[in-house]
Parts: sequence; structure tokens; C-alpha cells
Amino acid sequence: MKNLKKILLGMSTLVLLAACKKNNEEKEDTTPPQITSVTNLSNRTDALSFCDFGDWIIIRGKGLASTYKIDFNTVLASDSLLYADDTTVTVKIPSILPDVLNNPITVFTKYGSVKYDFQIKQPLPLVQNITPSVGDPGDIITVTGLNFINLKSVKFGDQEAEIVSSTPTEIKVKVPAVPYGYITVKTSSGEMQSAGIFGFKYMIFTDALATDWIYSPYSANYTVVQAPSPVLRGNSSVKATYSAGYGGFRIKKNTAMSLTGYSSLKFSLYAESASVGKKIRIFLNNSSTTGYKDITISEANKWVTYEIPLSQFGTLATLNYIEVKEFSNVITTVIYIDDMVLM
Repeated sequence: MKNLKKILLGMSTLVLLAACKKNNEEKEDTTPPQITSVTNLSNRTDALSFCDFGDWIIIRGKGLASTYKIDFNTVLASDSLLYADDTTVTVKIPSILPDVLNNPITVFTKYGSVKYDFQIKQPLPLVQNITPSVGDPGDIITVTGLNFINLKSVKFGDQEAEIVSSTPTEIKVKVPAVPYGYITVKTSSGEMQSAGIFGFKYMIFTDALATDWIYSPYSANYTVVQAPSPVLRGNSSVKATYSAGYGGFRIKKNTAMSLTGYSSLKFSLYAESASVGKKIRIFLNNSSTTGYKDITISEANKWVTYEIPLSQFGTLATLNYIEVKEFSNVITTVIYIDDMVLM
């Protein structure tokens, strides 16, 4: 008898569930979807007339519960960024769309689709990376980022550069005559400047010493080397081998130059394993009494770039010497130097 009661109870439950399912199916709205407005998440009442690429929005209407796909001017929204009920769909707009402004929304449900003309505008361009970060006039570099549709111009400082090619996320551009400055990308949406400066303001050593500079070492030897020796960029670097403790790799400008308009000394160092833990001291104009920068070599077989504010060397009006001094009082220190410049 107890078993019979359990069986009857189970059958009753199944019948009840089936009836509920049938009622739910009968209540599901099978009419084609409709869109009445678009709002954002911070103000869910007022309809928007436009929004930006990458925004979260709420599509409002009827018959939206079975939404399985939304495209924005042929670009599909991610399934994981779409939430629907009968009267709303919350969705994240893709970060790249085909047009800078007119990007209609199409919602697809089990019972049809609806297209809604809407303006989704491209934001200001965003420069995320510049490769390489330095170059000579005529070199082609790559600017990557977002929102490069309807590209109007690319400038290095005040110089307009030749655009070789562009996509919504990448620009190939030719370095102009003066290869230095912030890079400004301009589209029909506006313009935006890169966070960092491209190139070098004044080159002391890149592949060779600049005009009017000479080598003036003491207790140290130097060699201008090419690959397969370590070279950061271009064809050459300088190998400095210290022959005595506190020796100096030093370069001299025959005619002192003004430091007006410059803010820092920048260079890259490469050390072999035997030099790890050794210290070098950087100072200017043949004296460390006004200021200096000590560097302890911490990494081997890798280029490390340093940028030292000129203010660290004191209040200097001119420059005629740069010295990289061995400061551990050992004679085994070997370093390579490349791209020594003023910024």
C-alpha cells in the first residue's frame, strides 16, 4: 500500500510539471520582436539618440525573450555579453564597427528579426603602441590602437607624415624628416596624442658618434661593434672594457652644446654575466660634484634602457662630457652601450 501511494504521488507530480510546462509554452510571446528605444545602464529611463563603440546598452521593446543574436551593422555582439527578457536586452556593443556613426542594430529571436536604425559613433582615436619606438626619416613604423576609421592625418610633433596604409586598429606611416615628437592621430571623430614621445630629440650615439663628439676614455678601452655582438637597434653599439678600477668610458663634445630644451639623458646598456652586481656611475661635464646617477647592473644578456633627468646632474647650462665610470673598483666589467641620446 505504501509503495502504491508513492507511485501515485510521483505520477501526480509529473502530471503537474507537464501542465506547468504546457502553460508556460502557451504564455510565451511568439510575435516578432519590436524595438522601441535604447537606453544606457546609468539612466534606464531616457532614450538615447546615440552612443559609443564599446558601450553597454539596454534595447527596449517587446518579444525579446528568445533573443539569440544581435548584430551591429553586421558585427555580432558576444554571446557572453547579452542578457534578455521579454521587454529588454542588455548587451555590450563591440569595440569596432564598420561605420563611424550609422550602425543599425538587428535583433534576432526565435520568431523573427527587427532592424533598428541607430547612431553608434566612433570615439576619439586611441594610440596603444608604436613599433618601433624610434626610427630614421623614411622608415615605416606601425601605430596600433583603436578607432582609426576615417583616418585624416598622422603627425609627428607638428610634421604631417605620409600614411602608407590603415585599418580600424593599425596604421603604417612613414617617419618624416624630423624623427621626433608625440604622435597625433586624427580621424573624423577628433584627434588624440600618444602618451609617449617617438624618437630621440638629439642623438649622441646611435650607429656612430654624432658630429663634433669624440671618444676620450681613460683606464678603459672601447670598440664599435656589429652583430653578432649585442646591438640594440641599427647596425652598431659600443663595447666598453674597463682596464682598471674606477676607469672611465668617456665621450667629449669639442664645442659645448646648450642644454636648453632638453630634459633627460637616455641610453641602453647590455652586460654579460661577469658584470652582474657591478656598479657604474654616470655624470656629466667631467665632474660628479654637481650630481650623478649610480647604476648597479642587475641583469645579464639583456638590453636595459635608462632615462635620467638632467636635473639629477645639477643645474647645468651646457654639455661637453658624458662619462660612464666603473664604480666597483674591479677590472673585469664589460658593458655595451647603444642609443645614447638627449630627450
